[in-house]
Parts: sequence; structure tokens; C-alpha cells
Amino acid sequence: MVTIARICLQSLLKLVNSVLGMVGIAMVLYGLWMVRVWLRDMDSSSVDQYDAAAAAAPWFICTFLGAGVFLCAITCIGYLAAKFAHGCCLSCYMLIIFIVLLLETAMTADILLNSDWEKDLPYDTTGKFHDFKDFVKSNFDMFKWIGLLIVLAQGFSILLALALRSVEPNQGSSYDSDEECPPARLPLINPNGQPPEYIVAAKNNNWNSNK
Repeated sequence: MVTIARICLQSLLKLVNSVLGMVGIAMVLYGLWMVRVWLRDMDSSSVDQYDAAAAAAPWFICTFLGAGVFLCAITCIGYLAAKFAHGCCLSCYMLIIFIVLLLETAMTADILLNSDWEKDLPYDTTGKFHDFKDFVKSNFDMFKWIGLLIVLAQGFSILLALALRSVEPNQGSSYDSDEECPPARLPLINPNGQPPEYIVAAKNNNWNSNK
């Protein structure tokens, strides 16, 4: 029964963890598309229209790509933790997901409570940040459900990892059972009444030397 429950929890954790992987892959693909468009605009425009700051790597695109790669890495860690169901891997996975949830909560609170949150960010020379913000505003209902799905997936991942860690086979229980039922020990006195061979040999040597 425990084995069946463990297999079901592993399958559910892999399934829920795949949601983060799909989001990470989508972010990476969108980031690569933004890089392609940015490079095309750089090639088609004259050098005078871009200064040194514009020619540098755009922070928004790099951050978007980094977040997507980070989610893909978390998905790989979660898959390995679900496959091997090791306590250390599951604990590390839960800690990473918890830290990500804290960061997402802090970012959401800053956006909702701080009306001038855009001033805290550096200026985006490519304009992709402004385009992405307008795209989110125009499709706010869809992104609201996507954000809720991501948060729920992260929360369920923590709960499933915790449950899988609790049903992990405890190797220490065998030692406890051994202590409760100690193994049979050899008697101190030989029940057959025969002395050990080395004692007999020692007596024979002493008898021969005396003789």
C-alpha cells in the first residue's frame, strides 16, 4: 500500500512540476523572439540612432530569459526529486519553491502597493518592457488565470513533495526493530560440555613438557 501511494505521489509531483516547465519554456521562447527582433532592429537602423547604452544588452530581455531558464532548472530538480524520492532532494526542492513564492509575493505586493514601481527599474532602451506591459494589460484576465495557475502549481508541488518525503521508507526503523528483538547470542557455557579445542591442545602441550 505504501509503495502504491509513493508511486501516485511521484506521478502527481511530476505532473504538477511540468506546469512550471511549460511556463519556463514559453518564457525562453518569448525571450529568444525578443532577442531576434532587437537584433533585427539594430541591424536595420543606422548607428546614429543608437548610443552606447542602446547597444548594450537589454536588461529586460536578459531578465526574462534568465527567469525562464531558472524555471526550467527548477523543473529538472523537481523531476529528479520526484523520481528518486530522496529526502535531501525533496527538501532542497521545497526550499527553492518556497523562496520563489516569497519573491513572487514581494514583487506582487510592490506592484499593487507602490504606484511608482516602474521608476525603480532601469530604463529599457529596446522598448520591449513597455510592449510587454501593454500586452499584459490588454490580456489581463488571461494573465490573471495564468498567474493563479503558477502559484497553485507551486503550492501543490510543496505539499506533494512534503507528502512524498513523509512516505519515504525509513531505514532507521529496521534498527529499532532489531533493538526491540535482540539477536540470539551464543551461550557462555558450551551445552555439550566439551572444552574448546585450543584449551585441549594447551593441556596436551603442558602434559608433554612435564613428561
